[in-house]
Amino acid sequence: MIKFKNPIIKQMMIFFMLTFGAILAAYALECFLIPNTILDGGITGISIIISKLTKLPLSILVLLLNIPFIYIGFKNMGKGFLLRTIYSMVIFSLSLSLFQYFDAITEQILLATVFGGVLLGVGVGLIIHFGGCVDGTESVALVISKKTSFSVGQIVLMFNLVIYTVAGFIFGIDRAMYSLLTYFITFKVIDFVSEGLEQAKAALIITKKGTDMADEIYKRLGRTVTTIKGKGLISGEKEVLYCVLTRIEVFELKHIAEEMDESAFITILEVNEIIGEHIKSNKKRKRIK
Repeated sequence: MIKFKNPIIKQMMIFFMLTFGAILAAYALECFLIPNTILDGGITGISIIISKLTKLPLSILVLLLNIPFIYIGFKNMGKGFLLRTIYSMVIFSLSLSLFQYFDAITEQILLATVFGGVLLGVGVGLIIHFGGCVDGTESVALVISKKTSFSVGQIVLMFNLVIYTVAGFIFGIDRAMYSLLTYFITFKVIDFVSEGLEQAKAALIITKKGTDMADEIYKRLGRTVTTIKGKGLISGEKEVLYCVLTRIEVFELKHIAEEMDESAFITILEVNEIIGEHIKSNKKRKRIK
């Protein structure tokens, strides 16, 4: 999260980056991928298929099909996520409407796949990094992952494989394979732009307001928190909170920490493997002291 003392300037910068990311993602789709019949994944991919078959405007389809998923995201992520997501999707939709009149940058299928995937990944990565979303698939995957043994990444991948299989029957197997290649490029670039965020992250928070912050994390994100007593060499008695969460929840966690304790020290760690149900538990509060 960008560090600005003035909250107005910070919010302006966040929405500026959301705007830039949405415009860049729309440009990648309309000027590289769609003219060459290369599909994105998720709800956007479904929208592209419907638009190709019915000639309905892609910008309208993206908004309409994402409405249920926006609601699901709001129920799990809160009002801040809802506002940033609606804003990002509106800018994304308007940009799609504008760029549909632009000529394709290249008709070379491989160039379109690589450069379109990179630009799309940068755009979507910026949106995720600053707490927004332009595709509801990940919000739904987050809900499903809490109730199953599958991770968010596995659910999104399975969902996209179904989309690309359908695309293979409609547009040809070669277009489906190029679309799948674009997906992998985009996914890796999103991770790079989002500072290497994986599907699961671990947060260590050192604060004087551990109980209140743990309550707020559980209230907003539904994540249980482990509380450990600590002592700083200079700062004295502290509480160390340990919480496992997904990448789209990291922004909201930082926001909670800033609201509750501006002096809190936060470390975000990569999680390569999860054994147990800590990240998926949303039914029962467990804090180990």
